[in-house]
Amino acid sequence: MFTGIVRAIGEVVQIGQAGEGARLVIGVRNQALRFARGSSVSINGSCLTVARRQSGRYAFDLSEETVLRTTLGGLTVGERVNLEPALKMRDELGGHFVSGHVDGVGTIVRMEPRGECIELEIELPESLMRWIAVKGSVAIDGVSLTVNTVGHGTLAVMLIPYTLAHTLARFYTVGQRVNLETDLLARYLDRLQMSHPVSVPEGTP
Repeated sequence: MFTGIVRAIGEVVQIGQAGEGARLVIGVRNQALRFARGSSVSINGSCLTVARRQSGRYAFDLSEETVLRTTLGGLTVGERVNLEPALKMRDELGGHFVSGHVDGVGTIVRMEPRGECIELEIELPESLMRWIAVKGSVAIDGVSLTVNTVGHGTLAVMLIPYTLAHTLARFYTVGQRVNLETDLLARYLDRLQMSHPVSVPEGTP
């Protein structure tokens, strides 16, 4: 479990095919951030397990599912990634509950300056739209953000200066693909509604 508050930016130092999946190696320069072997780490919003570590480099195994459903399989050497360690019970919950299970991939269709901020509009799969609500939460590449507006197959968020300075957001370009995770509570409430629909008595206005 994560909160969507990025702690550092890492760099891809190696990526290669491993069976039906891939092996990803990330370099972390932040000396204060260290991950133990077997620990969970959010990389661009996808929860991965540290398979091996050595001298500030961490290896992760990507399953076929991760390669197919996220942007991680398309990373190249030298690209930067958002990093967040797993949530500890004593940690501050500064964002929202993020599971690290990517729901789908969206595409940036608009970036518009708003003073020192940037309004970011993303086109997302229609299947995810039912879980998107104005003022609700969404994780974009693992970053907890508030939905400002909802369009026809799109959502828009505001990137504040802090987010631009401390995450991958400052490198975004129109046309770029990003990992999306919708609000955890919205998904479960939707599932409950589908499994146990509320019946309205006949004649109720």
